[in-house]
Amino acid sequence: MERLQGHVPTNEANGSGPRQAADTALELLVHGVGGTTPQEMLNDPRTVRITGDDTAAVFRRADDVDAETNAARRPAEHQGKPIPEAYVWCNLTSGNGSRALWLLLLPFMVVNLAHWMRPTVSDNRKPAVRLYGLLVRLAGLTLTVLLVAAACEVALDLAAWQCAGTPDCAREHSWLGFLSPAVSDDGWWSQPGRRLALAALVPTALTGLLWYLAHRTWSAYESQRPRPREDEPEEGSRAGLGRPGFWYGRRLVARLRVAHTAAGLLTIAAAVGAAAARHDREAGGPVVLDVLGWLLNGAFALGAVLVLWVVCSRGRSERRLDRHLDAALVRRLPLGSLALLVLTFGYAGWSRPEWRSDHRLVGGGTAFGTLALVECLLVIVLGVVAHVLYRAQPDPRTAMRGLAGPAVAMLACALGGVMSGGVSQRVADWLDGTGHTIAGPPVLLTWQASVIPPLLLVLFVLVGWLARRTVVLRRTETAAVDLAYEDEPKDEATTRRIASIRAMASLTDRAPRIIGITSVVTLVLGGLAVAGALATKDAPGEAAHDAYPVVRGAAETAQALGSWLVGVGFILFVTWGRRAYKDPTARRTIGILWDVGTFWPRAAHPFAPPCYAERAVPDLTWRIAGWIRATGGRLVLSGHSQGSVLAAAAAWQLEPAVRKRVALLTYGSPLERLYGRWFPAHFGPAALSGLHRDVDCWRNLYRATDPIGGPMRLPGDCGPQVDREALEDPLAYCRSEKHPLPAPILGHSDYQADPVFAEEREKLLARLRPDVPAPRPGTDPD
Repeated sequence: MERLQGHVPTNEANGSGPRQAADTALELLVHGVGGTTPQEMLNDPRTVRITGDDTAAVFRRADDVDAETNAARRPAEHQGKPIPEAYVWCNLTSGNGSRALWLLLLPFMVVNLAHWMRPTVSDNRKPAVRLYGLLVRLAGLTLTVLLVAAACEVALDLAAWQCAGTPDCAREHSWLGFLSPAVSDDGWWSQPGRRLALAALVPTALTGLLWYLAHRTWSAYESQRPRPREDEPEEGSRAGLGRPGFWYGRRLVARLRVAHTAAGLLTIAAAVGAAAARHDREAGGPVVLDVLGWLLNGAFALGAVLVLWVVCSRGRSERRLDRHLDAALVRRLPLGSLALLVLTFGYAGWSRPEWRSDHRLVGGGTAFGTLALVECLLVIVLGVVAHVLYRAQPDPRTAMRGLAGPAVAMLACALGGVMSGGVSQRVADWLDGTGHTIAGPPVLLTWQASVIPPLLLVLFVLVGWLARRTVVLRRTETAAVDLAYEDEPKDEATTRRIASIRAMASLTDRAPRIIGITSVVTLVLGGLAVAGALATKDAPGEAAHDAYPVVRGAAETAQALGSWLVGVGFILFVTWGRRAYKDPTARRTIGILWDVGTFWPRAAHPFAPPCYAERAVPDLTWRIAGWIRATGGRLVLSGHSQGSVLAAAAAWQLEPAVRKRVALLTYGSPLERLYGRWFPAHFGPAALSGLHRDVDCWRNLYRATDPIGGPMRLPGDCGPQVDREALEDPLAYCRSEKHPLPAPILGHSDYQADPVFAEEREKLLARLRPDVPAPRPGTDPD
């Protein structure tokens, strides 16, 4: 692959102006999930990087580098065809090995998705919309506190408090010997407060790592400025993705980053300081320490109030480019929290010879229980707000009747709880072995692990329902396949194969029901786990010791199986992350998850994986506008799968003078089927109809065998103007002279292999001609 940086095609190099190149045509290809290479996109082994860097760039064939000024040099087979360019963005989500660390951020990414799933409303200034965003941001904050609390549980409670305070466990793990009073003969570090202060460096380092990753990605993604445009009026009705500041979340992410970092540091300080303050109050120690403990607790409460104020006081600013950062108080909040943490270390490290550690560190179970209850309450209130918004403007295509956001937020909280509990239980098993020398993690974490088997049982039932539904759909699709290929000689095996793939592809539309049932069951089981832990103070097996044998057996089985499943999941998680760090292929597979989950800006959680669209959309708009202004030519923006979503977002951001020279060709597109249903506020019928008005030349291709792409379903006459009838797949039903070998079922891939693709592209280019505009499809010329 060759590189030619800074090349901007223009006809002015040979003395001709842009108007003389008005007939020049360009096809800008944008790939979908999973990534690809420019060689594959351009079907040429020799490609040249026109502009961009190693993360995202635009490529051309080597023969097309100067196609605007030297069209005669193009090969004969390319003459008369648009110049193809490929925008390759896959490294934004699956670049270097550090992307494997993003697996730790999975709950943060999921809760961020919930922010964008709110139902459509006619007036975006409604208080309910602001309350919806606020509740999701608070749910994201609880996930940060939960992650740091889990790190505190592992380092402070299990290692420094329980294992180092138990002679048998400390002898088994010699690296903890200097912290053990028995092994170190009451050494300087053996006092519980000093042990806790030293162990707190682990969650502090984790918080620092999260801050570093968030700041680094903020500089690379959120700080990419879109093309300068006029600000929207306050009452502007432009779709959200078309607003000037939609893809510029620099200020909000910076604000949330300092709040979440401060929350993590305050969580660590509270875990260390509360233990020492509790001892000083109970033991009747020096008054100075008691007073200092109360002052620190007051400082913790003040810091928590400041964090909540920062999170709650401001949301996103989309109608203008918000280039400002917040005041010094907000920017320096983490530094103040860090200073408070250092003071807490000094307070906890004060000599207390009589202090001994036994059983569990007090307060851990209460903290995890409080977080679980707060998360459940936030999800319930979020559900009420989402229902109110949906009733104001109902749409039957909206997933889960507007409750998709609360459902996904519930799954994010559950995922955070499982990851936190899994780490705690695995570390406890490793430290304890089979000796039962330590008490282990809080009882609530054991209860949460015990509800995993019932949840999996529900999932197995849902899978069985899907299998049955597939059989029913296959029968229906068999008749449809016979009708589509009625002129072909019938072959039962081929018909059954096509019908099965069509039926499997249609299961995508059943996802809302699966997600909805799973989230409700998760909410109920999570509530039961909290209630059981608070009521019994024992693990499920011990709590059911005096119950009926069936109940006792079920409780013991759920507890053992849940612990085993958590352990297996933890091992798989670590193994997958390690493989992704070393293997680019595995990293690209994980990158598919980020392709779908990180399209949206970080509006709810600053530690989520970064929004690649905040780099990709400005890249596309700068390239499109620059090429059209330089050449005055016509441009087809051609997007496949997730690339069609990026293409639509870029088209929304273009100025009207540029947009009238651009046609949009989408294929295998999830714009309506997935994004329109799950994110109706930004891709619902009103938004897509507005896109059709903005981009007059738009065609969409899809197949019945495609599990991702589908029609746009625009109302009225807009539908036929955008959607072509479902393409045949396979292209040939059986062997023939034209197709001597069996034709493959393409499904979601290789749309360009269908002759219809080139046909529709040529029609779009014809409609862009400035002299005699062609009529829209479905209309009769006068």
